[in-house]
Amino acid sequence: MTDGFDFSPGAQVPLTGIDGETAATQALASAAYRDSPVTVLVDINAGTKITPPRLSLFRPNLGEAFARAVQVRMLGAGRKELVQSFGIEPQTVVEHCLAANRLRQERDTRLTGLMGVFGLLFLPGVLVWLGAFQLRTSLASLRQRGNRAGALGTIVLAVAIGFTVLLAVRPPFSGFWREYTRVVMIAPVIGWYWAKRICERSAKDLRDRWDGLVAGSGVGAKIPEAVPRNPNQVKAETLRQSLAKLAAEQNSNVVFYAGPRGILGMGSRWGSWHMAEELVPREGLAEIHPFRSWDVIRAIHDKLRMLERGPLHTGGFPKASIRHWVVVPVGENAGKIVRPTGADVEAFSVKDFEIQRICNNQQFGKGNRHYLGIQFVLWDGNLVLTLMVTVTVLAHTLRVEVTGHALGPVDGLFTTAPEPSEKTVAKPVKFWETKTVSQPIITANEVVRLAARAPLTWFPPVLDHLGGSVKLPEPFGLRHTWAGKPWKHRFMADDALRAATPVLRAVHAAAIQVMDENGVDTSHFTNRSMVLSGLVQGVEPKKADVYDA
Repeated sequence: MTDGFDFSPGAQVPLTGIDGETAATQALASAAYRDSPVTVLVDINAGTKITPPRLSLFRPNLGEAFARAVQVRMLGAGRKELVQSFGIEPQTVVEHCLAANRLRQERDTRLTGLMGVFGLLFLPGVLVWLGAFQLRTSLASLRQRGNRAGALGTIVLAVAIGFTVLLAVRPPFSGFWREYTRVVMIAPVIGWYWAKRICERSAKDLRDRWDGLVAGSGVGAKIPEAVPRNPNQVKAETLRQSLAKLAAEQNSNVVFYAGPRGILGMGSRWGSWHMAEELVPREGLAEIHPFRSWDVIRAIHDKLRMLERGPLHTGGFPKASIRHWVVVPVGENAGKIVRPTGADVEAFSVKDFEIQRICNNQQFGKGNRHYLGIQFVLWDGNLVLTLMVTVTVLAHTLRVEVTGHALGPVDGLFTTAPEPSEKTVAKPVKFWETKTVSQPIITANEVVRLAARAPLTWFPPVLDHLGGSVKLPEPFGLRHTWAGKPWKHRFMADDALRAATPVLRAVHAAAIQVMDENGVDTSHFTNRSMVLSGLVQGVEPKKADVYDA
């Protein structure tokens, strides 16, 4: 295989999984089991493109469209590069999409059998009923747009029922066709009743999984089709390799800076603080001892690792992820990302010696840049704080810059639980009192839609052509595509602002220590650090990448 990753069998070591990612991961995974309208995806992210259905009877719901779109985008043969999903485990979300698709496929297999019996033996009646429900669905969509077409839909269904009764009582033929005409409209109703029971069991199972994931008690996804049992199972082996490739890409140390959109996957830049002073020898020295940017970065790395240790037992910082990143610039409206390749890249990650070379040499002009990042995953994965540090030396000036990036919680759509299938009505006698009555989990229209779609699920391109499809925003990443802003949540905003000050002080202390050890007069750096330390305490979030000049 290519792509610089070894897909050979071996021990499966999780490449992701920072503490506290569970809630956001399960919230996104719950979308695969939902039965809401698919149009809500556009309300969350306007970059989502939904192809309208040619026949509304074949339209997908949210779970069907989301699970298929994610599976094709993240595991498809011709897929493009993905943006890392910080704060969640994307492989878990994809596995739930595969599991949801498998559950629906099992349901559709039974429905296809029913359609094969009733659809072929009683084809004229099935076509009449499908036409009636298609017309009713179209009229219902007109009503949603403000037209008074609701009553017409009821009339259409009443006409179909009356036509059924008329054929059963007074068929127009004689002999065999007389008896066939009697049942040609009734038999599809019997098939619909069986299909309704199949759909209700499936809908209950899907809703239980949806509710369990949102509540935090959901079971893990089971995808036995991803475990090859013998060398001849090419499909299972390909799926296993695709999941391994997804995990490797998630663990890549290459990120992409998309101008005002910030670093893809980490959020926009809300703050920036830099300390830039001249390198002059300390009094009594003729010149400073030579050192490189990497020496400063390595000292900062060691200092940041000590942030979780404090003098007081009051909680403080949780364990953070500290990594060296290679940042690649892309356009604000870039339609895709391209990861570096070559001898210096292995399994989507740039090798250590190349990272060190970029840190020391690529500080001006073209080329990728090096950043040291410390990342906090908070609020069960709903808040991702990343502070990026870069050190540059141009002429006699050393510059230490710290930038803050914040990725907010997943959209509220993914955290809503399924509504109970019941409603409150007035009692017939004591009308001033109310009672709660149960409703069917699935409606008659939904049974017809699922039964009509079932035979076509074996031909996805045909189903996409008739029912429409979803195209996910690019460049795509599961986390940043559906993320909101953290500033609307008081405590999330506080966490972002509070993290900047101690990180900035740790970075400055480490940098000044390295310069002091190498004979640099650090008085100017110390003064500048104290000024920034005062300024950062009153910083407010702003769009640092949007310039007013």
